[in-house]
Amino acid sequence: MVLLSLLLAACGSQPPRLVIDHSASPAPAVSPAPTFRPASPKAPSVVTKQGGGYYKDDGPGDNPPENIDAIPDAIPRDEPLHRFANKAYSVLGKDYVPLNQRTAYKETGIASWYGRKFHGQKTSSGEPYDMYGMTAAHPTLPIPSYVRVTNQRNGKSVILRVNDRGPFHADRVIDLSWTAAYKLGYLEQGSTQVELESILPKQATAIAISTVPRGEPVTQPIIRSASLNTAAAPLPEMHRTQGYFIQIGAFGNRDNAEALRAHMARELGALGDKLVIDTAGGLFRVQLGPWADAAAAQQAGSQVRESFGMNAIAVQR
Repeated sequence: MVLLSLLLAACGSQPPRLVIDHSASPAPAVSPAPTFRPASPKAPSVVTKQGGGYYKDDGPGDNPPENIDAIPDAIPRDEPLHRFANKAYSVLGKDYVPLNQRTAYKETGIASWYGRKFHGQKTSSGEPYDMYGMTAAHPTLPIPSYVRVTNQRNGKSVILRVNDRGPFHADRVIDLSWTAAYKLGYLEQGSTQVELESILPKQATAIAISTVPRGEPVTQPIIRSASLNTAAAPLPEMHRTQGYFIQIGAFGNRDNAEALRAHMARELGALGDKLVIDTAGGLFRVQLGPWADAAAAQQAGSQVRESFGMNAIAVQR
């Protein structure tokens, strides 16, 4: 649930327009990392996502909890906002400005989910993603914050803690943990129509008391340690290799850039090996490349644009 003035207006069949990055040009400070998954693929060589919005082989790990139904909803608390995760960021040519305070918020749209392929990866909050926790990723809601998500197709509801960024598709409004999707009954479909509503701090105490069995204290939500061997390899240092690149996202914080790179590496298949981070100009830019010539970079940019439904950013350095 990682992130410029070099935006590419890529639409229709028009190929990506190449822009030149002669040096580390100043750009707006940006931050958080997302949880990232593409829409139904049009370019199988780039992504392996299936039509329902999830991976067929995604799901519970080798040792899931014995009683998933007994996993409680998140307990709302009045927590301080994260220092870095609520700064503006850019992903695939679109700018996002997270809310900097908790306010009444209601939204309807499509929810997807993410599971073991991201289990243990760093979220925008810095916490490891726990597919068995009751968490969610949202592009702009404050981190951390709490939401009630209702499956409009069956009326089931859950309370979740927002600790990650994503999804980044025009037709999706929120990404839920595997367990949350299980409880809402849409694992097999991959996505569903939901309504989400923020839970403000003044509501937190009443909800927390009502969700904790009598005699048990109200405590901070537990973040389980990652038990699956899915941690991404350490990020190599970037030395501004010359060539042609496709820019995926840009951040003011390296941790967020690493989180996006780890997520994208799982989405792009073989192309994920070409993900690098450019550290010039005080920003951490997640880029795909290098390619020896502009034509190859433009072809890759078209594949990314078609698969993710967003602008690609082509740069030469």
